Amino acid sequence: MSVTKRFIIGVIGSVPLLLNMILSMAGISLPGGAWLLFFFGSLVYWLAGLPFLQTAIASFKNHQANMDTLVGLGTTIAYFYSIYAMFTAPKGTYFESVAVVITLILLGSVFEERMKTQASGAVEKLMDLQAKNAEVLRDGTFIMLPLEKITVGDIIRVKPGEKVAVDGVIKDGTSTLDESMVTGESMPVKKTVGDSVIGATVNTTGTFTFTATNIGNDTLLAHIAEMVREAQASRAPIQKTVDTISNIFVPVVLITAIVTFAVWYVFIGTSAVTALVFSVSVMIIACPCALGIATPTALMVGTGRAAKLGILIKNGEILEATHSIKTVVFDKTGTITVGKPQITDIISLQATENEILRIAAGLESSSEHPLAQAILNAAKEKNITAAEVSNFAAISGKGVQAMIDGQEAFIGNEKLANDFKTDNSLHEKIVKLQNEAKTVILVGYAKQIIALIGIQDAPKPSSKQAISALKKIGMQTVMLTGDNKLVAQAIAKDVGIDEVIAEVLPGDKAATIKKLQKRNPVAFVGDGINDAPALTTANVGIAMGSGTDIAIESGGIVLVKNDLMDVVTSLVLAKKTYDRILLNLFWAFIYNVIGIPIAAGLFTTLGLTLSPEIAGLAMALSSITVVLSSLLLNSTKLPTNTASNKKVATA
Repeated sequence: MSVTKRFIIGVIGSVPLLLNMILSMAGISLPGGAWLLFFFGSLVYWLAGLPFLQTAIASFKNHQANMDTLVGLGTTIAYFYSIYAMFTAPKGTYFESVAVVITLILLGSVFEERMKTQASGAVEKLMDLQAKNAEVLRDGTFIMLPLEKITVGDIIRVKPGEKVAVDGVIKDGTSTLDESMVTGESMPVKKTVGDSVIGATVNTTGTFTFTATNIGNDTLLAHIAEMVREAQASRAPIQKTVDTISNIFVPVVLITAIVTFAVWYVFIGTSAVTALVFSVSVMIIACPCALGIATPTALMVGTGRAAKLGILIKNGEILEATHSIKTVVFDKTGTITVGKPQITDIISLQATENEILRIAAGLESSSEHPLAQAILNAAKEKNITAAEVSNFAAISGKGVQAMIDGQEAFIGNEKLANDFKTDNSLHEKIVKLQNEAKTVILVGYAKQIIALIGIQDAPKPSSKQAISALKKIGMQTVMLTGDNKLVAQAIAKDVGIDEVIAEVLPGDKAATIKKLQKRNPVAFVGDGINDAPALTTANVGIAMGSGTDIAIESGGIVLVKNDLMDVVTSLVLAKKTYDRILLNLFWAFIYNVIGIPIAAGLFTTLGLTLSPEIAGLAMALSSITVVLSSLLLNSTKLPTNTASNKKVATA
């Protein structure tokens, strides 16, 4: 039976009991007397409250004690004592207390369930936004097919106002797409041939066709939903501490309840009924329900809100680790910069520009590095056919070499040129380009350089704002790159990064992260295959959503929008979520610290006591307080991208 149904039963049984209590205070008795109380009390106890006792018994068998132990024992003792009192002292029953306590505790559980539904509801609604069918090209004709009939490689047509059915790459046409339901990005994004499209996004202008690349559970939307579900079901490390405290706390409360009964009955000399009331009140007020939900409720709301903003936090452990970050390390290409470098300079020494591009394109034809793509794109734009190569060999962190037209040729950085013992007279020209934040590629035959190619990759519009915002929240910023030191320093100066570690080979990035960790906990932000070891080594790996699959899998946080301001947002949200967990734990403990002494009767001389039903109300309120506290995370202020108007948001 669901918690909501049990709560409804509790309300149905408690209302007549409370009504009887109010009427009896006015000297009016309802027909049925104690038997009427027994009927409604039993209705609530057996149908709504029994699971508490069943859980308590199961816990005892496993030599454990939890919140249900206190509720189960407290209400069971009060219930069976009331049955005994029916025949010995009919006016001394506590059926009202039993029913009201169970109902109030279930009220707190209902709030918790509703909060869980709200926290995960946004993701479920996203899944509901998927297109139900699409126009698919079959046998030369576009026909309407349901989503489940689409296969990888299908050509799909999307008209204005229609939803993109699955993930894919545009084959023909241009348009703008509203991707806000997936990425959180409010502005429509322009798309053209070769651009990726995301399933469930909305086509706003032109008609286009695209090739399906990911379907079903492989789509970005499905991955987002799964990541959020896993994150909300995960446990933060602090929860283990809370569980340990609860395992100690519950037995201590049981002992306190026994001692309370003994003190009042044996030493003070009150009746067994009075002593029992104090004892049961202690068990009810001390129920650590709020303690149990303090961490998971904040975690669910925090990760849920992050998902709405296009920030995927994979689990509670990552969120807690993010809260402690003091240093943020960035890869350069594709992270700080746009990742689409373009050739700005070709300084020819012994060949025509077209010949240089032919050789360079041939040497880079097997590379996926962004700098190689810049050369290949330039050759393609000029309709230059790449030279045929043989004996191709990649030299890590330096470049490549191969045989072209019977000669040994190479392309790479100055380190590679030095390996070939080339002439260093070009050093001044190289430095000049590097000081302009341009990466210099040297092209040569054998021991002779034939050209310098200057390539520039501009910083992202949000980079400068993000770095400034990180500094405002006390973060140290570092750029870690394999690029030339002068180029890296020029870009770092432009965007405001504190420290530059350049000319680092891909295999050495993880070792560099380990060195930085000796100073402070480190978050590493990257997007490439060679970033994967560093993403895994860092305390928190933040993968850009536009990066390779292996980088995204290695990251503990994935930024779907590929916006560096989301690095700031993720750090701020993680801190606010962790702070909310601590606040929730404070509220959970403060109720017990204040409530237990009152429930035990230590302040009766001051006229301050807690009956079991009032203790139940206080306990329920503690759970509701924690739930509402967690939900406030949805309204807390977070940094936003204001690069367009040059304003920097702060936390």
